[in-house]
Amino acid sequence: MHEVVANALKNTNDNLLGFFRFREVNDHYLLVGETGRWIFLTPDDFASLIRGDLPTESPLYKELADRNLLRPGLNVAKEVRDYQTKNRFTLAGPTLHILIATLRCNHVCRYCHASREGMDRTEFDMTPETADKVLDLVFQTTAKDITIEFQGGEPLANYPLVQYVIEQANERNKEAGKRLAFSLVTNLSLLNDEMLDYLLDHHVQICTSVDGPEDLHNKNRTFTCGDSYAETLHWMRRANEGYAARGLDPSLYHVEALLTVTRQSLERHKEIVDTYIEHDLTALFLRPLNPFGFAKGTFAKIGYTADEFLEFYFKALDYIIERNKQGDDILERFAAIFLTKMLTPHDPNYLDIRSPCGAGIGQVAYNYDGRVFTCDEGRMVAQMGDDAFVIGDAATSQYKDVMEHETVKAIAVASCLDGLPDCIDCAYNAFCGTCPVFNYTEQGNIFQSAPTNEKCRIHKAIMDRLFGLLQEGDPETVEILTRWTKTRDRQVFYQAI
Repeated sequence: MHEVVANALKNTNDNLLGFFRFREVNDHYLLVGETGRWIFLTPDDFASLIRGDLPTESPLYKELADRNLLRPGLNVAKEVRDYQTKNRFTLAGPTLHILIATLRCNHVCRYCHASREGMDRTEFDMTPETADKVLDLVFQTTAKDITIEFQGGEPLANYPLVQYVIEQANERNKEAGKRLAFSLVTNLSLLNDEMLDYLLDHHVQICTSVDGPEDLHNKNRTFTCGDSYAETLHWMRRANEGYAARGLDPSLYHVEALLTVTRQSLERHKEIVDTYIEHDLTALFLRPLNPFGFAKGTFAKIGYTADEFLEFYFKALDYIIERNKQGDDILERFAAIFLTKMLTPHDPNYLDIRSPCGAGIGQVAYNYDGRVFTCDEGRMVAQMGDDAFVIGDAATSQYKDVMEHETVKAIAVASCLDGLPDCIDCAYNAFCGTCPVFNYTEQGNIFQSAPTNEKCRIHKAIMDRLFGLLQEGDPETVEILTRWTKTRDRQVFYQAI
């Protein structure tokens, strides 16, 4: 801390100070208000604000007042409106409903979180009878928007069930009138032309995994029956051609791809980014490995420390920005989530990074056998033998009992940053979130211990870098980062508007 600031803090004049948290970034002080409005001050200006001798006629005084960071003239009504806008998701109800069609899978991924079963184990398929009970719960949500996301295993291994749910959900929605969407998370290898036409005709958003160049992808995502990389790219191309043939804007309607970073990815950031650009993928999500499912047992071989991940992440982020400056159009989704919180009045409602988190109150996961979980991560923990995050059973539970389950309440409390040590004082409080399932798995408690929590460390470091780039103010970089916050509603995926 700068000496001038340290001295000022000994003589604080509270009459001028509004509510804000602060953090040193790039030799400046970042001040962030309760609703996420922020400003950078030099050490001298910050010291002047703290002492209370900032001239009221100065442009800086007006700028601080406009951001509601000063006590005099605090616009309470504006602060309330901004707070409601930022946190509108808290009263919506579960919007994401993850349905596990089967645990069977024809891949043997090194980092598998789902603890997959062999292709002959049909006893791990969801039945239509169970699906009906699941839909009974899904359509009781108070949310206006519903996304039913098919996961596994490999959900196409139980393709008839996927079809059944789509048709039954559409039928139910004639009365419910929700904005209903479907998403399919698939490795694509079981797809055929008939399936693809059905999925596209029924407006299903397709999401797959691309872990980088061919050798890296195939090493991470072992496919004993063929070449995973080749199959993935083939069907991605076919699906994207199908969207275009239906007259849809390819910048909006395309297969989404996810990346899981393993130790083998760390030295290959350029190749990974280049692969995405080469195949016209416009978004890259540099996600750290989660310690769930099979990944827990293989972490010693494929895992890494937070520092190692961050070194990789920053190299990749810098390279992505560089490629954008060269005319390519690709965003990094981790950064985009935080930037949307930083640069717009809205929260993108990414369920893992919000306060409180989305477990139970924003998403619900339904296992193949009908057991209901707070989230898919909670289901993965159950696959490891721990039922801590089970909140019901579709066959017997009422919606009210699921929503009011003690575990749902406990997770909401444990992920509300305003009640957590360290988080309550952190400058990034308005932009961050914590995952109680990760905390439980790694720290033995749903309440995180921030000083030793690797997700906390990663989130802070990424926001430090992003705010650092914004403070440096390179116009081209700021334009790129701002562009990443722009979203357009993909209306065609909704079944009823």
